[in-house]
Amino acid sequence: MNADAQRGRKPRADVQRNRTALLETAQRHFLRHGVSTSLEAVAKEAGVGPGTLYRHFPTREALLAAVLQTRSEELMSRQAGIEQLDHPAEALKQWLQAMEEYFSAYNGLPEPLMAAARAQEPDSPLTIPCDLLITATDRYVRAAQLAGHVRASVRGYDLFLAACSIAWIKGNGTEAESLDRLRSLIATGYLERDIQA
Repeated sequence: MNADAQRGRKPRADVQRNRTALLETAQRHFLRHGVSTSLEAVAKEAGVGPGTLYRHFPTREALLAAVLQTRSEELMSRQAGIEQLDHPAEALKQWLQAMEEYFSAYNGLPEPLMAAARAQEPDSPLTIPCDLLITATDRYVRAAQLAGHVRASVRGYDLFLAACSIAWIKGNGTEAESLDRLRSLIATGYLERDIQA
């Protein structure tokens, strides 16, 4: 947090401009080169020095979390539509698909998300966004369990990792038919037997 924010003041215009430029540039770099892109290249293209980048975003994970926050509106919009569905198993299926697409936004994104979710990096700025997604997934799982569609042993965390895994596989050029078979195999694992038919 910068000094202005700590004192409750609005950030200076140049500070806000630099932050915005860094986020927009980072998003372009993540799209083109994946999440392991050069942060120095991001800073250079944004027209700032590396020190400015690290003052705003002390780690790659902090920058990635901020960029993901700017992209979360689309996921939240999808979630609003999913909330309107009457069938809990279909709502869960669509939520898993929405998360998979969100995790596929940038090449290499699933790895830091899975690391944060496994609490290997408890101080990671990605931990809170992952926790929010896992909590939302748990809600869909519980609703489907109450309706008798999902096995009692399944947790939202498990399906969060499954969506990350499919996004990772997708990012490595796997063909669509294989991805559909994988999704089906995962569903076979979480659906109750009489729902699978």
